[in-house]
Amino acid sequence: MTARCFSLARAFALCGVLLLGWPFASQAALPASVAGEPLPSLAPMLQKVTPAVVNISTKTRVAVRDPYFDDPIFRQFFGLPSSPRERVEQSLGSGVIVDAAKGYILTNNHVVGGADDITVTLQDGRTFKGKLIGTDPDTDVAVVQIPAQHLKALPVSDSSKLRVGDFVVAVGDPFGLGQTVTSGIVSALGRSGLGGSGYQNFIQTDASINPGNSGGALVNLRGELVGINTMILSPSGGNVGIGFAIPSDLTAQVMGQLIAHGKVVRGSLGVQTQDITPRIAKLLGLSASQGVVVTRVAPGSAAANAGLAPGDVLQSIDGKPLHDSDELRNAEGLLPLGSQVKLTVSRNGAARQVSATLTPEKLATLDGATLDARLAGMRFSELSMAQRGQGVAGVAVAAVQRDSRADRAGLAQGDIVIGVNNRRVASLRDLRGLVAMQPQQLVLVVQNDEGVQYVPMD
Repeated sequence: MTARCFSLARAFALCGVLLLGWPFASQAALPASVAGEPLPSLAPMLQKVTPAVVNISTKTRVAVRDPYFDDPIFRQFFGLPSSPRERVEQSLGSGVIVDAAKGYILTNNHVVGGADDITVTLQDGRTFKGKLIGTDPDTDVAVVQIPAQHLKALPVSDSSKLRVGDFVVAVGDPFGLGQTVTSGIVSALGRSGLGGSGYQNFIQTDASINPGNSGGALVNLRGELVGINTMILSPSGGNVGIGFAIPSDLTAQVMGQLIAHGKVVRGSLGVQTQDITPRIAKLLGLSASQGVVVTRVAPGSAAANAGLAPGDVLQSIDGKPLHDSDELRNAEGLLPLGSQVKLTVSRNGAARQVSATLTPEKLATLDGATLDARLAGMRFSELSMAQRGQGVAGVAVAAVQRDSRADRAGLAQGDIVIGVNNRRVASLRDLRGLVAMQPQQLVLVVQNDEGVQYVPMD
């Protein structure tokens, strides 16, 4: 007997044992009550929740790159159109109505970011064209608006009151099957370090989250929104009971900025730091390796105003111990602009408490149109101190105008330009100098989540 058959035989035997003590025939369905007490059910709560969860479908036109068709001489010789070929990518996701009067919907940036067409379908079958209010790739939050009446919105709960073990329910549209509900518990809180360059403070849950659930609701048993489902951890791509949601407190904060300004402005301490290894701890005469050492303080920054200096060791922020530079960057990025933080700082072996108010980091920018007409619709900026502290080199793409040459080429906000025509770019000055040479063909070397790519701008 094979192992599979043996397992099946044991399963059938176990089922037989269980069935011996279970009513048959007309009593097979669960009774409405036991000893006069009604059985617990999520149905009454879900009747209020599900109308607020929507399906979102998008269409994105993407330029098709080919070394021959991208060559202008090749196109001219064969009489091909000068515009690049395109393909249309479609995707499905979910969203949550959080403001019925104004039609605001919370979802994920990776569901709607960069989309040319957004279609929102309500539970009652009505369909509307969605307007993208703003996206924040760093937290994977986006806001879409629809011109609809008689909407149902979810109340937003204080996610800081969640506890490990609390029951939660995930609602979304996995695999395009239609609205689906799964339940589980909060498995962990404050999850971070899951890859990528964004700011992370996830709720972990074992409620099933699958492709298409992204942007859907994670609610408590009162039917209040506690998180936006965003990703899973799985070796196979399917649900294995490890899913993550963005806490509602964070999404509400980001949504407020997106509605007011169309983007998120974050505060910064203005420091560059380095992780403390045992070797560095020995060189600095530190008794422990906890914390991060300050290697640079930007003039006029929050850290400078608080009296920090290179060589100081930041041991904690708002009472939470710091173990590496990523934790400090994450803490800065998740706090609202203007927040006052308390830092535990060690200098020459003596610890002290200082306060600092997060202020916007002032980064030099450059309009692409001033460099070359082929770069019109792009804005470049210096890298932040946090990015430089992570060893990133180049210049950041700060903005890309819709329907510009850069947009059609697939460039997006957050990309890093590391080269021009195979020559390295480390600063805005480098970028200006290389483009000023007026090359006949202009090829940007770009680094993003998909790796390093060559992007022709002709």
